[in-house]
Amino acid sequence: MADVETDVLIVGSGPAGGAAAMLLSTYGVPNIVVTKYSSLSDTPRAHITNQRTMEVLRDAGLEEQVVALATPQHLMGDTPFCSSLAGEELGRLHTWYNHPSRLADHALASPSSICDMPQHLMEPVLASAAIARGTAFRYQTEYLSLDQDADGVTATVRDRLRGDEYTIRAKYLIGADGGRSKVAEDIGLPMVGQMGVAGSINIVFEADLTEYTAYRPSTLYWVLQTGSDVGGIGMGLVRCVRPWHEWLIVWGYDINGEPPDLTEEYARRIAHHLIGDDTVPVTIKSSSAWTVNHLYAETYQSGRVFCMGDAVHRHPPSNGLGSNTSIQDAYNLAWKLRLVLAGVAAPSLLDSYSAERAPIGRQIVDRANRSIGETTRVFEALGLLSTDDPAQLRRNMDARKLPTPAAEKQRQALREAIEFKNYEFNTHGVELNQRYTSAAIVPDGTPMPENPRDDELYHHATTWPGAKLPHAWIGRDRHRMSTLDIGGQGRFTLVTGVGGEPWVAAVEGLPVTVVTIGPGADYEDIYGDWARLREVGDAGCVLVRPDNYVCFRSFDLPQDPSGTVRAALSQVLGRRA
Repeated sequence: MADVETDVLIVGSGPAGGAAAMLLSTYGVPNIVVTKYSSLSDTPRAHITNQRTMEVLRDAGLEEQVVALATPQHLMGDTPFCSSLAGEELGRLHTWYNHPSRLADHALASPSSICDMPQHLMEPVLASAAIARGTAFRYQTEYLSLDQDADGVTATVRDRLRGDEYTIRAKYLIGADGGRSKVAEDIGLPMVGQMGVAGSINIVFEADLTEYTAYRPSTLYWVLQTGSDVGGIGMGLVRCVRPWHEWLIVWGYDINGEPPDLTEEYARRIAHHLIGDDTVPVTIKSSSAWTVNHLYAETYQSGRVFCMGDAVHRHPPSNGLGSNTSIQDAYNLAWKLRLVLAGVAAPSLLDSYSAERAPIGRQIVDRANRSIGETTRVFEALGLLSTDDPAQLRRNMDARKLPTPAAEKQRQALREAIEFKNYEFNTHGVELNQRYTSAAIVPDGTPMPENPRDDELYHHATTWPGAKLPHAWIGRDRHRMSTLDIGGQGRFTLVTGVGGEPWVAAVEGLPVTVVTIGPGADYEDIYGDWARLREVGDAGCVLVRPDNYVCFRSFDLPQDPSGTVRAALSQVLGRRA
């Protein structure tokens, strides 16, 4: 008999594990988190928190808490490319949707805004909420192995304080143990790609850089200097952790050679090198070496064991997709575990987790690594094959200032190269156009809608089954809320309009909440936006899962609405009649 028992055991306390624990406890599912570390993350690492993740946190009641701690959108995106912070600027790009036209797209897509929430601030929010809602956290507890059978999983762990080993019995286990996941290894998840594609270092430091940054507020400052094309993430980077005194540098090294000796002197020299002013006092907080990876799992599940986060998608920080995808993995799985454990859904529902999230993991791994390669266009525009010769680097930069046809061509190429980095910093479609295909989605016979604009750069709202529910502002009792606010909360929601009242009787006895939108209905379509976005008639319906994904829709009222919606819900829950 196991020493400890629970419904779900979570290995790892990072963004994926913390979010899974928080969501499971929100849904009332008993769970335990084990982490071999003595504390949560003490470095900023992941930081960009996109709209979809903020929607997840909104549904979980944590959005306001995160907004209060995060750097807001308007301070994130006046991003320069320069020779150093104090040196010459080559150009700027509006990033994180701060260009006026992209800001409009951003506001129309979601009730939530992107922000910069460093990991060492995000993890305590998730963990604190998880503990307050019922999660048992066990620090300094190292996962060693697992053994699963038809009824559950028995994990062996070691208490690193006492030194003894004991077992935890769970009905399901989640491996959220990072980029060198032992859980993923133990269950033999098939991996595609390569670890250690390039070498990189992080240097966390404190310095008052207001003079060089506050007039162009940004999360990222890209620096082209000697050595900036070696390893790393495409170019030297000075990242703002907290305006304008906490910073993190990303700098590369040749992964085929020895990693640098990360002394304080070395770190300070690199910091002054990128700042471009060695009179600025710099306090080094930490330095660490890491590798750029290009690896993803083809499936996320083996029996009763699931993996999420960096355990199954390992990639550089480009595009800011890491912690976002991890938290969204947890959002996809948590409600499914809850319904299966409650006996509402068949265990087969859990198969949809891997079917839905594994393609997303592959997409973001490829996108993040492609963004590194696209940085070379900046070097090419300046006529640089390498940055080994600082004098040549300076001459090539200066050449663009000449009144010659060649210089004019160079200036145009540089503008286009910087503009092309929209595919790293403004990929609204990558973040919000994630479409699911699985047994937990009931197709309606229509093809996946085509985006009239670039599918990576631009969000395309649709109620196509497998897409995220579109955001529209609706009203009730002089209050405004999002369509996303009437969904979520661990429940299925059926949205209909005037003439759709028969759907209310149709779902009687089912775990579904019905909401009507229209004149005299539960909510008013105050701007007419929902009518434009819903893609069904007034008496039709859109059935939304607990993760605010559309799983079924009917364009109009069928002859047998009860039989229709019951058949759809039965398919989603894996309980076909």
